[in-house]
Amino acid sequence: MTAKTTERVLRSVAILAIGAIISLAIGLIIGGGASPLIFSDPGPVVRFGTPIAKLIMNLSMATAVGSLVLSAFAGNTIERSRLAELASWSAAIWLGSGIVNFVFTFLSASGSELSFGPEFSESLWLFATQIELGNLLALNLGFALLLSLSALALKSQLGGAINAAIALAGLYPLAESGHASADAGHALAVNSMLMHLVGVSVWVGGLVALFAVFGYNAERAKVLTSRYSTLALFAFIIVSISGLTSGFIRLYSFEDLFSNYGLLLIGKAGLLTLLGAMGALHRKSLIDKMSNGSGFIRLASFEIFVMGLAIGLGTALAKTAPPVSGIEFVPPTPAELLTGDPLPSELTPMSWFTVWDIDVLWATISVLGILVYLNGVRILRNRGDSWSIGRTSSWIGGMLVLFYVTNGAPNAYQEYLFSVHMVGHMVLSMLVPVLLVPGAPVTLLARAQKPRTDDTRGLREWVLWAVHTPFAWFVSNPIFAALNFALSLVIFYYTPLFRWSTEEHIGHQWMLVHFLITGYLFVQAIIGVDPQPHKTNFPVKLMVLIGTMAFHAFFGLGLMNEQSLLLADWFGAMGRPWGPDPLADQAIGGAFAWGVGEIPTIIITLIAVTQWSRSDARERKRLDRASDRTFNQDVTDYNEMFEKLNQIEDRRK
Repeated sequence: MTAKTTERVLRSVAILAIGAIISLAIGLIIGGGASPLIFSDPGPVVRFGTPIAKLIMNLSMATAVGSLVLSAFAGNTIERSRLAELASWSAAIWLGSGIVNFVFTFLSASGSELSFGPEFSESLWLFATQIELGNLLALNLGFALLLSLSALALKSQLGGAINAAIALAGLYPLAESGHASADAGHALAVNSMLMHLVGVSVWVGGLVALFAVFGYNAERAKVLTSRYSTLALFAFIIVSISGLTSGFIRLYSFEDLFSNYGLLLIGKAGLLTLLGAMGALHRKSLIDKMSNGSGFIRLASFEIFVMGLAIGLGTALAKTAPPVSGIEFVPPTPAELLTGDPLPSELTPMSWFTVWDIDVLWATISVLGILVYLNGVRILRNRGDSWSIGRTSSWIGGMLVLFYVTNGAPNAYQEYLFSVHMVGHMVLSMLVPVLLVPGAPVTLLARAQKPRTDDTRGLREWVLWAVHTPFAWFVSNPIFAALNFALSLVIFYYTPLFRWSTEEHIGHQWMLVHFLITGYLFVQAIIGVDPQPHKTNFPVKLMVLIGTMAFHAFFGLGLMNEQSLLLADWFGAMGRPWGPDPLADQAIGGAFAWGVGEIPTIIITLIAVTQWSRSDARERKRLDRASDRTFNQDVTDYNEMFEKLNQIEDRRK
């Protein structure tokens, strides 16, 4: 980095750190996060050292994540190089402070004293390898180590995107180890915490990165600030949603708002709201009027300071005990021991409409998917271009079905009834893609967004790059898409993947993503509207469809006749007082896999046949126009060919 860049980096970090330290001290005093413990107090060094180490880790982690995301979304060659260095240094600090936080957390949890003997080393290794909290903190350190090396080694556009993905992945272990990791509603707590970490990191770290590479070229300054503002808008939305969700999880009554934890939560929410208002009211006018960097520097400096205050309060919150539920303790049921949540009420026909289990991550994805799509349609309409209402309706319908299957009754009952799990699987992998694919999202994105010409890649460029890679060419082949779609069923349900997706939160999220993408690729290969690298004729597509669905039916029949229970120690140990017995429920799930899959198959077949008919009609019109241009020369040539054949036949006689 240049001397000027280094100076701005140090200035931004200093401003951020000052705000964070001030609010951390206030938060620890209000929340009592550094007060002596009644039992097994680790001492003042650990009590005060843990939040300080975690604060440094949070700041450096946010800087690494934000700088890489901004680099991948907005940076040109020079800016990517500078931001890569900033990310590498930030990751190194993240690693060092994370190690201190890891050791202090171990000392607090175990009541041990710091020593250099073999017993302490063995205990520390046991904490890292056998205890869940230690596993997660060690995994976070692994991502920091990898990122500190890869950020310098991979400086290309693709390398920057890979580094951004590594940095974002490093946030998950911290989300899994948050306050509510052992509470009821574990999935909701983890997803909301992950969203919060991602949003804050992109928001805070992106501003620090923008401050670091900000130049005094007015046009480039406008471009960078405008693109950062787009990221900050989405980050603000994510932080707001996840913040409200976290408050809902941890505050049990209105009076809890006035507890120490509630007051700190209100303070943090107020700071983040202030930041959002500043971004909305001030930055847009600065972009339009920016002739030099002084106005931006003043605004960014104040925003960074307020962000530091928010991160400091967030760190203090992590050390503050949340309110205790006043609900009387009841011994957990077998279902609660397995899932962490109480057994829901009996599944009735009405329950499919009245029972909900909100997953804030997938709810946000569904709603944002609709809003972003509609914004693309708005851009086209304002430009005077048309876009099919049918495509828009299909996309919205697909997103609404995705919202239901991830937040409604299928999500509420899928852990307790295999049959409901299979319904969710079928809807996710077959019905949702059948609605999303005709929406042609790639075509809409390519038409709505202007192409960039400044050696950077935005959403449009990254999506178009992704769909034209050799990997995309391979997975979009109809044969591969069909095999992937069909064999995934067997591989998933008859390998440890099924157990992993059932027992682990990250496994469940992987399952949702995998089957959604698998189904989308298959449907896209058969009836896709977006451009495809493979020009497969319709008879082959229909043969692939029929073969895949036949395999699907055999899989369902196999489950119906299965005499052993899949995950017997899970579905067979729920202790449900209602519903069919586990083996009968598994057979019902097989029937769903066989029968429910037929409805999307019919829809896909009808669409494919319609497309085939329209394709033939277009080809006939093309040939007719070509014939008209040559005054029916093709008909003349055709008749002459038959005349020659007749003459040859006559000579043979």
